[in-house]
Amino acid sequence: MKIFQQLLVAPAALGLMAPLAVVNSPAAQATELNINGVSDYAATASGNSLDQVTSVTQFSDVYPTDWAYQALAGLVETYGCVAGYPNGTFRGNRAMTRYEAAALLNACLDRITEVTDELRRLLKEFETELAILKGRVDGLEARVGELEATQFSTTTKLSGLATFVAGANRFMGSADQLRSTNNRDAGATVFNYDLQLALETSFSGRDLLSTVLRAGNIGASSVFGSGGPSALSVLETAYQADGGANVFAIDKLFYSFPIGDSITITAGPLVGQEDMLAVWPSAYPSDPILDVLTLNGAPGAYNKNLGAGAGISWSDSSGLRASANYVAANGATSDSSQGGIATDAAGGTGTVQLGWEAEGWNVAAIYSQIQNGHDLIAYATPFTQQNLSGNGVTHAFGLGGFWATEESGWVPAVSVGWGFNSSDTASSGEVSSSQSWTVGLEWNDVFLAGNNAGMAVGQPVFATDLRGGDTPADGQFIWEWWYQFQVTDNISITPALFYLSRPMGDLTPDGSTFQQLGGLIKTTFVF
Repeated sequence: MKIFQQLLVAPAALGLMAPLAVVNSPAAQATELNINGVSDYAATASGNSLDQVTSVTQFSDVYPTDWAYQALAGLVETYGCVAGYPNGTFRGNRAMTRYEAAALLNACLDRITEVTDELRRLLKEFETELAILKGRVDGLEARVGELEATQFSTTTKLSGLATFVAGANRFMGSADQLRSTNNRDAGATVFNYDLQLALETSFSGRDLLSTVLRAGNIGASSVFGSGGPSALSVLETAYQADGGANVFAIDKLFYSFPIGDSITITAGPLVGQEDMLAVWPSAYPSDPILDVLTLNGAPGAYNKNLGAGAGISWSDSSGLRASANYVAANGATSDSSQGGIATDAAGGTGTVQLGWEAEGWNVAAIYSQIQNGHDLIAYATPFTQQNLSGNGVTHAFGLGGFWATEESGWVPAVSVGWGFNSSDTASSGEVSSSQSWTVGLEWNDVFLAGNNAGMAVGQPVFATDLRGGDTPADGQFIWEWWYQFQVTDNISITPALFYLSRPMGDLTPDGSTFQQLGGLIKTTFVF
């Protein structure tokens, strides 16, 4: 026991004797000294009474309303050095002589000495362990000091994602020319990569400057993963900088900050539409395969346009969410005939979204007005892509949501989405309306904890009406199946298959069939 603990006990004891402990006149000493009483008190205070008191409630004349009740309780129950008188009374209102005070204080100090000796014995017994702990603490302090001295920033967190993809396509069907050409041009097995480094910087603890650096070689020079005969089989990991394969570039750069507790403003020279939405109405997938199946069934409305932009989002504690944003894909170009912000060549999208989020589910409705729709509805069938008006405006609507159980089991998380697009057209044969939909299922902890499996099916953007009244045979189905092995907390391996029933849409020769089957193994490293 440390010396300050001894000092705490002594004032508590002296507080009990304060009223009359100062009586020091000879007359007072002569009239109040009771040797037998002191003897009895000393005996009980030292713990020699047969009826040792262990709780303050055993005193018949002590009540919780007494001013010294807590102090007395501590002396009796914590230190065991106050026992009162043999008849079970404490006589708290009775004057205390100096002899009785001395007996009480001596008993308490004896008890403190016993506790102190016990602590010394324990310290001696665990001397080795305490020395080891002290060494570890010293080592941790040294490592913390070293990290603080060498860290590259006190405000920035760096995280990374590296993805290896090995895979190949196989084309089938009765359209001999399409089948043989695509098996020759896009049928070889390839091994590609995608690397992303994310820097998250906060200056106030509530704001966020996001910088994404990216490099990859899944692009036009590598048909697998970048689309094949159409953009419909583009992988979610497909990336290649404008400068070519293996070029490290800034993929995104934007800043978000709150206004009050409900509003967030986001702006940047390289920001994606999806970065400024209040709700992402899908729980699928945890490890994406085809990018078109991650766009909530509405690739027109959720077009992921990337460029100069700004947006505002609002959230309420009840779960209501709303957002509005604008992105100009060509916003970095000063020539108004080639780009700029809010020009005819901006390649812009304006988006508003309203949604509702709750535990285990959400739902959202979205509207996007798209300039030059043929540039932004990339995941349309080639026929629809070819027949969208190059100078018109597309009005894209989407409705989607998900539901997920709280526990793993046979019931999957279900994500559904549907999209409708209406395009301003001028020439006969151009697409005036198109639709799309997706259903995704994901199971968690399949066979082993941490392993996930999923599948999705949908129809990408396909023409439903053409100017002039014609209806194209443009629809097709896209499927994917995958299983994710969680090797460690930072490494996962995902084998997957995907299938396109008619990747060329209405451009498939009449009376012929043409299908695409892809297989891949994706290895993901998170660091």
